[in-house]
Amino acid sequence: MRSRTRAASVRPPRKRRQIPYWLLAAILLALLAIWSIVVNGDYAVIFRALRQGVLVTLWVSVVSFLLAVVLGLAIALARVSRFRLLREAATFYIEIVRGIPVLVLLWNWFFEPLIAPGWLPAANVRDFDMAWRAVAALAISYAAFVAEIFRAGIESVPRGQVEAARSLGLRPYRIYRHVILPQALRNAVPPLGNDLVALIKDSALVSALGVQDITQLGKVYSSSTFLFFETYNVVAFLYLVMTVGLSLIVRGLESRLKKSGRH
Repeated sequence: MRSRTRAASVRPPRKRRQIPYWLLAAILLALLAIWSIVVNGDYAVIFRALRQGVLVTLWVSVVSFLLAVVLGLAIALARVSRFRLLREAATFYIEIVRGIPVLVLLWNWFFEPLIAPGWLPAANVRDFDMAWRAVAALAISYAAFVAEIFRAGIESVPRGQVEAARSLGLRPYRIYRHVILPQALRNAVPPLGNDLVALIKDSALVSALGVQDITQLGKVYSSSTFLFFETYNVVAFLYLVMTVGLSLIVRGLESRLKKSGRH
């Protein structure tokens, strides 16, 4: 009993989690911005004028990212398929779409009609809502980047685990479901979080289609009041709050996945 108590007393104390300096600086900057909005009448009016665009920005970003994840996972599976035709088609999509700027895709969805087979009625992108056109363009663009993230995650799974699963008689579907995809998704969380942060910032491009997001409302308000500096300061503050908050959520999720992987 004495040896146990001595061993317990010798245990090193647990390290306390310290808040990083960059987060303290970001919190200080956020408090300063909030204080400016409360004290300065112009900033308060601008914030009330732009806050409606926050929900639009979040909706466009989240929906387009979810669609990009689903499409990117399908493309990644085709990219690592044993069938050459699927691999070549997936590689063609990734290389072509990654080389086209997002703004160009948005403008193409704005001007060009949809290609429909002869037995379907003629369809035009102008028949769809502007927000859904923006969502489709962002999803198509980011699916190429998400597909490469999933491909890297799939290929990072040790080959020995796949061979062991085959030796146990598992079919390819079960190997992907129970062995490959869980580990690939765990490895893909950090880069997927980075892509979501980038997508939130790139969602500002949807203002080119007239979508009433934060940037579009900022354009309209600044052009009518000529308060360009103050308006875009509020725009930058709103984007900064969303991206930093999302980065903290992704880091917390990443640390939890690491702990679960150890156990």
